[in-house]
Formats: sequence, C-alpha cells, structure tokens
Amino acid sequence: MARFATGITVLTTGGEHVHGMTANAFSSVSLEPPLVLCCVARTATMHRAITATGSFAVSVLGAEQEPLARYFAGRGRPRGAAQFHGVDWRPGPFTGAPLLSGSLAWLECKLAAQYDGGDHSVFLGSVLGSGWTEGRQALLFYGGGFHRGVGGAGDGTG
Repeated sequence: MARFATGITVLTTGGEHVHGMTANAFSSVSLEPPLVLCCVARTATMHRAITATGSFAVSVLGAEQEPLARYFAGRGRPRGAAQFHGVDWRPGPFTGAPLLSGSLAWLECKLAAQYDGGDHSVFLGSVLGSGWTEGRQALLFYGGGFHRGVGGAGDGTG
C-alpha cells in the first residue's frame, strides 16, 4: 500500500475518553446521507475510545501540520486530556471532541456501525457537522513519508 497516496487526519474523541490519533485509513462513503469511515486497530486506545463514546471527530491536516501528524502518531505522548496541552484546538459543537485549529477540514460523526476488518475495525460515521478552509495544500502520506499535496476550493460551509 506504500504506492497509494492518502490524506492525513487526526481522529479525536471527547468526554471522559478524550484521545487523539493520526490516521490515514479514512474515506468518504456516501454523500446522502453523509457517511465516512475510518479503520482503527483493535488494540489501539482510539478503538476503545470510539466504542465507548459512540462518536468521533476528524481533522484533515494541511501540509504545514506535519508536526501534528507526527505528534499524534507518537507513542511517547501523554494520554487523555494531557495530550492536547500545547495543541491549538476547540471542542466540536456536536461531540465535544477536539477539532485541531488550522486543519483543512473537520467533521464530527456519530458512530453508525462497526465492522470486522481483520486486526482492525471499520467504523462507519454519520456526519453531524463539517467545515473547511480554502487555498492550502493537503498533507499526504506516500511511500513511507509525508508530502505536500494539492490545494482545495470551496466556501468553507458544510
């Protein structure tokens, strides 16, 4: 899969199970109704957090946010709310999950279904709200490394 370019997101959960995790296994599923999916290892803290809260948020990272991607991928960061100290974020209006400031786009989702995906679970999320910004490049992952992608367009409402 190293030859398939993907966008980079940070998945987050709020409430008593606040957590963040870098993920590139994320995709749009349906426009009507708006559905997305993310795939999370069954052994990951994020797996337990999503199943406990029944919701998650997604921050789509811009090219200049590689340090955030690396931070939320690192195993040495604090756990719980402490991992967000020093990170610029705001609580999502629907789930309370952290939305990372400066992201290209954000979505908040209610867990609609969970499917077996081998050593991962596929979480299907019903989109509760979204927003985006214009004119910046996306952060991509390809060939084992981070790269700058294309810019976007749109009016930022959703």
